[in-house]
Amino acid sequence: MDSFRSKIIPVTTILAGVVVLWYVFAVILNAPFQRDLDQRANETPGTVEFIGKTLSQPKPTLPAPHQVAVNFFQNTFLRPVTSNRSLVYNAWVTLSSTLLGFAFGTALGIVIAVGIVHVTTLDRSLMPWIIASQTIPILAVAPMIIVVLAAVGITGLIPKALISTYLSFFPVAVGMVKGLRSPEIMHLDLMHTYNASRWQTFWKLRVPASVPFLFTSMKVAVAASLVGAIVGELPTGAVAGIGAKLLSGAYYSQTIDIWSALVAGSVVAALLVMVVGIAGRLVDRAMGGRPA
Repeated sequence: MDSFRSKIIPVTTILAGVVVLWYVFAVILNAPFQRDLDQRANETPGTVEFIGKTLSQPKPTLPAPHQVAVNFFQNTFLRPVTSNRSLVYNAWVTLSSTLLGFAFGTALGIVIAVGIVHVTTLDRSLMPWIIASQTIPILAVAPMIIVVLAAVGITGLIPKALISTYLSFFPVAVGMVKGLRSPEIMHLDLMHTYNASRWQTFWKLRVPASVPFLFTSMKVAVAASLVGAIVGELPTGAVAGIGAKLLSGAYYSQTIDIWSALVAGSVVAALLVMVVGIAGRLVDRAMGGRPA
C-alpha cells in the first residue's frame, strides 16, 4: 500500500500542477482574441465571465483541458471505429506502421550491435556513422524516403514503416552493444576456462546479460517508432492516421482536434511502452530473474 501511494501521489500531484498551468496559459493566450471579440460586440464582461469565454472558444489558440477531454471522448467512444473522424481508427492506421517499423528497427539494431561487438572494424567505422545518422532531422529525411520509394513504385505502409525504422533502430543498437559488453571480465575468463567457444560465450553469457538492456532500449525505440510513423504521414498527404488528423486540424484551424490527436498519440505511446515493459518482465521471469 505504501509503495502504491509513493507512486500515485507524486504522479497525481504533477498531473494536477500541469492541468492548473494549462488552464492559466489557456486564459492568457486566448485573452487577446476574446478582448477583440468583446470590443466588436460592444460587450464588457466581468472577470469571471471573461475567463469563462476564453475557456470556451470554438477555435482557441490553446484549448482548455476540458475541451480536449470532451473532444477526445467523443471521437474515441461516440463515433464508429470505421469513421475517418474516429481516433480509434486513426490510431490503428498509425499503429500498423509503428509496429512494422518497430519490428524492422529492433531486428536491425540487434544485428548491428552483434556485428559491432564481434567485429572491431565495425566498432570503429560503423558506430560513428550510426550516431551521426541521428543528428539529421527526421522532417528532412522523411520526404526524401517517401519520394525515392514512390519513384520505384513503393507506397503505402512500407515508407512510413521505414521512417519508423530509422528512428527506432538507434536506441536498440546502442542498448544491445552496452548489454552484450556488460559481462564482467571474471565471467568471460570463466567461460574461457570452460573452453567455451565464441558462440557458446555469446549465447550463454552475452545474450542473457543483454536482455535487460534490450527491453529498456525497446521502450525508447517503440515510442520513437510511433513518432516516425506520425512524421511519415505528414509528407504523404495521408487521409488517415494521427499525422493526418494533425494536418487536417492545422488546415482548418481546429486546434481542439489537434490537441485531441496529440493526446491519442500519447495514449498509444504509453500503451506500447507498457506492453514492452510487461514483455520484458515476463522474459526476465522466464529466465529465472527475481523481482527487485
